[in-house]
Amino acid sequence: MIYCVVPRPLADELYPKLVKHYENDDNVTVIVDRRESDRRARGSLASAEDLERRVVRDRRRARVPGDLPPLADAS
Repeated sequence: MIYCVVPRPLADELYPKLVKHYENDDNVTVIVDRRESDRRARGSLASAEDLERRVVRDRRRARVPGDLPPLADAS
């Protein structure tokens, strides 16, 4: 499924044209963007409290300490 998202300010002009253009293509759906604001733009700067609360961890598994024993000869 492919969504063709039309911005709200251009919906009156573009939406009918795009619906007509894609009417024979079942894989495309034309929709109008209904979001009020961009959620990433709400808090432009993180507060000191937010920075202290956030913990970034290395999620890779720790290596087993020590050395591997020597391999036995296959002969």
